[in-house]
Amino acid sequence: MGLSVSHEVLTLALRDPFRIARSDHDAGTRITTVVIELRDDRLPGIVGLGEGYPDRFYGETPDTMATVMPLLLEAIGEPTIDLAGIDAAAKTMSATIRGHGAARCALDIALHDLVGKALGIPVHELRGLSPDLPPTDFTIGLDEPSIVAERATRASDFPALKIKVGGPADLATLRAVREVYGGPIRVDANTGWTRDDAVALLPQLAALGVELIEQPFPARRYRDLAWLQERSTIPVVADESCVLAEDLDALEGIVAGINVKLAKCGGIAPAHAMLEEGRRRGFRTFLGCMEETSIGIAGSAVVASLADWVDLDGNLLLADDPFDGLVLGPDKRWRLSDGPGLGLAPKRP
Repeated sequence: MGLSVSHEVLTLALRDPFRIARSDHDAGTRITTVVIELRDDRLPGIVGLGEGYPDRFYGETPDTMATVMPLLLEAIGEPTIDLAGIDAAAKTMSATIRGHGAARCALDIALHDLVGKALGIPVHELRGLSPDLPPTDFTIGLDEPSIVAERATRASDFPALKIKVGGPADLATLRAVREVYGGPIRVDANTGWTRDDAVALLPQLAALGVELIEQPFPARRYRDLAWLQERSTIPVVADESCVLAEDLDALEGIVAGINVKLAKCGGIAPAHAMLEEGRRRGFRTFLGCMEETSIGIAGSAVVASLADWVDLDGNLLLADDPFDGLVLGPDKRWRLSDGPGLGLAPKRP
């Protein structure tokens, strides 16, 4: 039989309303993600946990994931129980179907967890990566400036804040945050700006000490991105314009940074390769996430040592994360498990 997968669609409440410029994320109150259990009949009693966040912006839903994952498993066959087998499976999945990053991500994370458990080693050790990670920032969604400032005050122990922008109150919001928070501010417009918006805001962003500008314009507006980076001393980071490793060709010489997300590129193995290639090409690297449970965040944290900036707070945005095992230190650095696999388990009722 080889590999088999079961999946569960989770609809989870958010701790605070969370809106971004290009979507409302179920009116900003709930998210939908897909968690899976992967089994291998050669490894009785071992279960690999995985997660994929189906973002409609990238053409995915829970239904598309449920359709695609069995096809991917059939293509993978029976990979060897080692890192080479994982990497071969990732390449096979990428060659089998274009896109569908969340489906590939769920299987890739679960395969890492399964193999790590089978070999008795943590996933970061399996991949030869450091457990010493940069701290994560904390993200605050679009809202009234006073509400954003109140949430910034609550999150003031984080070493950086990422503020969602892309609305008429951007400048007022950032000024309100700066009044209550002294650390680095990262802004993410989620494709919501025009050139006129950027021209008007750029001097103020510099004066407010903004650390980076993420995806100001619609995806793949390369001329606009280059135009802004030429005028900005603040690094511009591509997110919606940077989905797969192949996108790096078009972005080289255009922006200073890239945002790599497991749910976009297809999991731990593709993210590892993409971060290393990005660094080789001279990009500054940003490791991002979706509003995921600890499974997705733990999978992302495996490769966080390769990132200049880390934005792994998706599980912190949930009212109740359904999994245990991932620990955030007082310095806001994720503590990777010393145990086999990812070290996660469902919370007990």
